[in-house]
Amino acid sequence: MTAMSFTLNGAPREIALDDPRVTLLDLLRERLDLTGTKKGCDRGQCGACTVIVDGRRVNSCMTLAVTLDGAEITTIEGLALDGALHPVQQAFIDHDGFQCGFCTPGQIMSAVSLIAEGEAGADPERIREGLSGNLCRCGAHTGIVEAVLAARTRMDERSEDAKSGEAAA
Repeated sequence: MTAMSFTLNGAPREIALDDPRVTLLDLLRERLDLTGTKKGCDRGQCGACTVIVDGRRVNSCMTLAVTLDGAEITTIEGLALDGALHPVQQAFIDHDGFQCGFCTPGQIMSAVSLIAEGEAGADPERIREGLSGNLCRCGAHTGIVEAVLAARTRMDERSEDAKSGEAAA
């Protein structure tokens, strides 16, 4: 048994792993019952399993859970705050950034990270490139790009409003 601790969606967790080969994806889905993260190709090629680890997006199917001792992990279940959807989640709804919905959690997690990394920009081609590791077999890419652009703009506006409020105080 390997004991490990990490922060999952803002809450400290401790777990004993009986197999050091378990992936983060399998730990989330099978042991912690967080099924929002999807198992697609199980080879790191489709992005359906994307989560954020220590501020960076990772394919959870390719990440050994045992390597994440002390890490901060955010899954799709951890994005909404106090019942309010994250701006990227809301933008996906507003801009029809999904069809079947299978890739949507991974797309959203990748988009959140892309924006946080400052790599989204205002150029749709840049966003397409930034999300190229996340596949959508339904062809919802246009709505996904529009959603990321809208969410980035909204998040930038909120950030500016917060800075203005701090400066006024």
